[in-house]
Amino acid sequence: MDEGLQGIMKLVTTWFGTFLLDDESKVIEKSLFPIEPAEIARRLLSMEKGEVLPEEEELAGGRPMIVREKRLAILGDVLDFEQPDIRPEDFGFDNSILGKAMQSKGREKVKASTKPDEHIVQAIRTIDDLTKIANLMSERLHEWHELNFPELTSMVPESKYIELIAEYGDRTAILDSGKVEIADSMGADVSEADARAMQSLAANILIVIKEKQEIEKYIGQRMKEIAPNLNHLTGPLVGARLISLTGGMDRLAILPSSTIQLLGAEKALFKHLKDNAKPPKHGVIFQHPIIHRAPPWQRGKIARAFAAKITIAVRVDRYGGEFMGPELEAALNKRVDEIKRKHPKPKPKGGKAKRRK
Repeated sequence: MDEGLQGIMKLVTTWFGTFLLDDESKVIEKSLFPIEPAEIARRLLSMEKGEVLPEEEELAGGRPMIVREKRLAILGDVLDFEQPDIRPEDFGFDNSILGKAMQSKGREKVKASTKPDEHIVQAIRTIDDLTKIANLMSERLHEWHELNFPELTSMVPESKYIELIAEYGDRTAILDSGKVEIADSMGADVSEADARAMQSLAANILIVIKEKQEIEKYIGQRMKEIAPNLNHLTGPLVGARLISLTGGMDRLAILPSSTIQLLGAEKALFKHLKDNAKPPKHGVIFQHPIIHRAPPWQRGKIARAFAAKITIAVRVDRYGGEFMGPELEAALNKRVDEIKRKHPKPKPKGGKAKRRK
């Protein structure tokens, strides 16, 4: 034992408690943790973060002592002394509790590292999957039901088409319902079993569509919470798709507006670079009405202005700024009005018109 350490107490923390030792490493005071894996896990996580535990502060009590860990520097002098032999079984603990505590700690770390925008990424990808499934099932339903009632496709919109088949099944039942009127049909008669099978397929398509609508509602609610400015400016689905394409808000917030403008148009951009094809003017932001309702010759400029405001909105959301969605929207609309006023007509083919002499 170093003579300089004689008479000085040592503070040591293990996974099951905090201990105050004399200069011969004998326990003179202790503060044991609850024998609950979740509570032990919580303390282990705090120690990992470099925090001082309440048990350590209480046991130290402002008295002079030495510690082994830098995180405890505020409680005493940090010196590298030998780890004392303190066994958990001597205090009513066993290693099975430690195993459970480590599992609980792992779960908590995963929860802490999961960001809200990661749920948005998964939700928008789920919508894409459900859309593909619904479209595929709908194509199959059309091919199948047209054997019985081919005229129905042109008589009612797609949503009504699926609802009619889900409710009534075959041509005869649909016509008897009075929802559709037709003098005669070119389709062949089907058996009751065939009709039930088509009816079941249509009902399942409606379930998929309803699930997609529910997830869209969820995205709308969550976007208001985690990205209010982006949500206000782009709408929930376009904003969520931008987050999904970049993998999260962190990545989206550091991108320049020129990159945001073309997110989702990577194939067209690659084709432009490889084959000298026409460069894309916009990516997924084209889904927003402010762009797709504009005349083609104005879309590039509007997309550029839109992307610039999106960049501001995302950075404000990511770095904790105030809600300024209406101001961004007003500034964007003002710029769009300027573009429409300056470019009411497309440029003449072949370049700028020649000046008259």
